[in-house]
Amino acid sequence: MQLTKDLTAIVTGGASGLGGATAEALAARGVKVAIFDLNEQAGAAHAAKIGGRFYTCDVSSEASIDTAFAAARRDLGPERILVNCAGIGTSKRITKRNKETGAFEPHDLASFARTIQINLVGTFLMISRAAAGMQALSPITDDGERGVIINTASVAATDGQIGQVAYAASKGGVLGMTLPIARDLAQSGIRVCTIMPGLFNTPMVASLPDDAKRSLAASVPFPARLGAPAEYASLACHICENSMLNGESIRLDGAIRMAPR
Repeated sequence: MQLTKDLTAIVTGGASGLGGATAEALAARGVKVAIFDLNEQAGAAHAAKIGGRFYTCDVSSEASIDTAFAAARRDLGPERILVNCAGIGTSKRITKRNKETGAFEPHDLASFARTIQINLVGTFLMISRAAAGMQALSPITDDGERGVIINTASVAATDGQIGQVAYAASKGGVLGMTLPIARDLAQSGIRVCTIMPGLFNTPMVASLPDDAKRSLAASVPFPARLGAPAEYASLACHICENSMLNGESIRLDGAIRMAPR
């Protein structure tokens, strides 16, 4: 698929971080970009900066997703590209000792379910809506391609650390559904891939103390630094352009394999 001004892309979590860089990279290639995010101020500002459009969207809500899709399609036309970057990080062990009683208490369901709902179910809901829309479109390449869907998992999907039970489960789910969805949509000419970032300089990491950031960077074999969101965006654009990439989950991690903690 050639990235041109005739295409529309939806990027969730597109107000900042990996999604923000991807929205910017696609817009720089002429693509019409719809940013779906809950952060209205940052989302509107970033959309204005790149010449895109912002739509408030909670990816854990079917109603919110459907409203955002309808508005984006009305304003920019049907999407040919979906990049799922919206997500949250959580850190809790499967049990925790109560300091007063000494008893071990189980991981609460609410935070686990919320992480799954946003990271995994949200990705699923976005894919299902985009796929249904793309299937109704005419092919745009000689191969019969109609669209591309790119998801964001994490190296935690396979290298989950202590305290990452909910996060790793959510990202493992994204990893696990990539191939079957690609197979489901193959006859419609819609490709599906997933990127598994390692340690990247996102807003979540940027808030850490400098010593912590240096320690994280030093743990990456090569290059021994945090990944730049633009490097994620570069891979996302390449996936769009390389029609043989389908059903694949790609580690983008500088060869890191996460330690237990």
